[in-house]
Amino acid sequence: MQTLILASASPRRHELLTRLGVHFVVDAAAIDESVCSGEAALSYVIRMAREKAETVWNRRGDGAPVLAADTTVVIDEDVLGKPADHFGGLAMLARLSGRTHSVITAVCLRSADGAAAVEVETRVTFLTLCREVCENYLATPEPWDKAGGYGIQGLGGALVSSIEGSYSNVVGLPLAETWQLLARHGVATTLGSPDG
Repeated sequence: MQTLILASASPRRHELLTRLGVHFVVDAAAIDESVCSGEAALSYVIRMAREKAETVWNRRGDGAPVLAADTTVVIDEDVLGKPADHFGGLAMLARLSGRTHSVITAVCLRSADGAAAVEVETRVTFLTLCREVCENYLATPEPWDKAGGYGIQGLGGALVSSIEGSYSNVVGLPLAETWQLLARHGVATTLGSPDG
């Protein structure tokens, strides 16, 4: 069985890929993740996922398939990255409060056949949050390594009133689409092929 390379150090992507029963090793890509001037959110995540996959593919040179992903939170067409400090986190939560935003993930598989990618968008609606709730959440370790400054799979899930679309996408790796992408390119999973 060929080993898949996961080009991400994210523990959430590690956990989600493990659920699919994929045999993989982690080899994270260290690239510049800056948003280009005027770059749309979807274009940004696609570029990031492809660059991560290509970087690891070229560095390894062993022909093993490489899976990379990038997730971003978008509101008012602005990309929200990880909060840099307390005030940044507070501003993000205040902006998301009582509103609906998008979580967009691009997943790219680089193999000997070239690169193939899928994109998934989920709509997430937050409860209206008071300053005290935001401060209490920011006092936990959870928000700091997550786009948009919250983790839906943890305490941050209590801030969310509803979602429309893939839950696992918001966590960081859309399972249905990732499974289909891997299966189409011969990467074994516990579920086999979605086409039977």
